[in-house]
Amino acid sequence: MEPFDYIVVGAGSAGSILAGRLSADPQTRVLVLESGGSDASPWVSLPLGYGKLNTDPDRTWQFKTEPDPELGGRSGTWPRGRLVGGSGSINAMIYCRGLPGDFDDWERSGAKGWNWACVKNVFERLETRVSTSGQTSGDGPIHVQDVSDQVHRLNRHFRAAIDETGLPWSENLNGDKSEGGGVYQINTRNGRRCSSAKAFLYPALGRENLHLEKNAHVRRILFEGSKATGVELVNGRTFVARREVILAAGAIGSPQLLQSSGIGPGHLLQDLGIPVLRANDNVGGHLQDHLAATYTFVAREPTLNAVLRPFLGKARAALKYAFCARGPLALSINQCGGFVRSRPDLDQPDQQLYFNPISYKVTPHGERRRFELDPFNGFIICAQPARPTSRGRIDIQGADITVAPKISPNSLSTEEDRRAVIDGGRLCQKLMATKALSALVDQSVAPHLSELDDAGLLADFRARASTVYHPVSTCRMGASSETSVVDNRLKVHGVDGLRVVDASAFPNITSGNTNAPTMMLALKGADLILEDRKRHAS
Repeated sequence: MEPFDYIVVGAGSAGSILAGRLSADPQTRVLVLESGGSDASPWVSLPLGYGKLNTDPDRTWQFKTEPDPELGGRSGTWPRGRLVGGSGSINAMIYCRGLPGDFDDWERSGAKGWNWACVKNVFERLETRVSTSGQTSGDGPIHVQDVSDQVHRLNRHFRAAIDETGLPWSENLNGDKSEGGGVYQINTRNGRRCSSAKAFLYPALGRENLHLEKNAHVRRILFEGSKATGVELVNGRTFVARREVILAAGAIGSPQLLQSSGIGPGHLLQDLGIPVLRANDNVGGHLQDHLAATYTFVAREPTLNAVLRPFLGKARAALKYAFCARGPLALSINQCGGFVRSRPDLDQPDQQLYFNPISYKVTPHGERRRFELDPFNGFIICAQPARPTSRGRIDIQGADITVAPKISPNSLSTEEDRRAVIDGGRLCQKLMATKALSALVDQSVAPHLSELDDAGLLADFRARASTVYHPVSTCRMGASSETSVVDNRLKVHGVDGLRVVDASAFPNITSGNTNAPTMMLALKGADLILEDRKRHAS
């Protein structure tokens, strides 16, 4: 096969956008390599199919973390997408840009040109915003749906509790007034998941200059001197890149591939017998993630459990979805929440709330896990500390790329993070003590939130908290290799022809769900690549 101009490793949330944008020029040949298979499954298109996909080892990498000392030595499961669309094909589709201050922090961390003023218009180019009446604004490929008219009526109690506590309410959690409780928007189109693969990659696959290889697991990046020139697959096939190799393999896959190719902590690579091309301890470092522990309650009125647990309820929901593309099957399980301050003295929101009109458990089922709805009218509430300060690492365990890397989250390793957990628990207690929510509760399910003091809240979080599936920053962006892996144009420090364009490049974690800012980063990253190509051509 003749050389490609660009090789994109990963057809996930970022890689799909890169493929669509870079191949728009018919003179530019683009190859996309996806280690997983097809996303042609009704469970991918069906918004509520998230529950099936998240635990499916055929469509997800079921990574295991190292025992986490501050979480009682527990090891967690980190599912990541193993199919076209990546984690954007298996997630709960909550579309949150993040808060403006998140991106101003990016610039202060050394990512010049990535402040809120610079990225806001990139989000706007990405989106078509769809109102409850179907009116649209913007013309971006990703459809962002306001579903406030479709969420379960139980959510009215959450709105009343927010008002009762004096917290603000936001009519648009992606708008100029994004602080407060609110209804989450989701990236769906006509009731179906609108991933970046659906919006960017598939419309471009008819182009002769774009080639997608599925089940193509990259073993290493090839170099001539300090310039990336191509990749080698696990099966031995090689591909040549005339211009650039672009890693979009995610916060776990991208640092793993860099390290396997000789870019990473020098002592680690030497110990594993991997020739060191560029020593940089930041590769795999600065790992951040969001954690949460949910509290379950039995409600005095029907919740989604009453709809989706009985066979007749499932049938009615299926018919509504089939004929109207509406109803519970067209929504995320995460319906309400928002960004709030747990204490009035804080200068920005420190918690992301979730209020779900449904309750469930994840239980073992043979070699897999599965979601099971509780046999009662349940709902859950939780507060997720928005900006954790703990930092973990991801490191390879050998030269074999098919062996999962060592993931050490290092959760709750700072006093600030432990304080945030307690503050979030107190906030949930405050909300549940309102007239609006206390009158809704028939009984609580152990552990009983109202009975926990500060020590109890922290101990319970340590015992039960798990990932919210937002790992970032393992190839973080910054001013130099002293503190980062890529520069503000997403080029890997110290080598040529190599970029990282995915969530691993976040300088810091954003306050909310990370899929929307990952797509924004990819769209802006494509702009930078095209700008550099034009500059070199002139």
